[in-house]
Amino acid sequence: MGPREQLVQALNEGSKAGRRGDAPTACPYPADDLRRAAWLRGYARARPLPTA
Repeated sequence: MGPREQLVQALNEGSKAGRRGDAPTACPYPADDLRRAAWLRGYARARPLPTA
C-alpha cells in the first residue's frame, strides 16, 4: 500500500471513529505521522457538533 492509500485509509478510519463517538485521543498514529492529521480530519468531518 502506497502513501496516498495509507492517508485515505487513515481518513476513513477517523470518520468511522467520529461516527461511533470515540474520543479524539483514540487516534492510533503518533504525533509526527502524517496519517494522524488525516485521521483527525476524518474524525472532525464525521463528528456531530454538540447541541446546546
